[in-house]
Amino acid sequence: MVVGKVVGSIVSTRKCENLVGNKFMVVEPLKEMSAGGARFVAIDNIGAGIGETVLVATGSAARVGMENAPVDAAIVGIVDE
Repeated sequence: MVVGKVVGSIVSTRKCENLVGNKFMVVEPLKEMSAGGARFVAIDNIGAGIGETVLVATGSAARVGMENAPVDAAIVGIVDE
């Protein structure tokens, strides 16, 4: 898992049908969490907003509940403190 900050969103009108209805956010890993990691796109099913600190599952853990979707990163929580 990665802790990062939502820095933007992506709009995609044409996408895999398994991704229709999902929101895509641009996440920047916190400096302490990344070993030179760059920004990445994560699917957001919980309603995170720009500027919020989030918890992101990556790899196969990101597809839990979405087994047939091409998802590599998913926002799974909003960090309170």
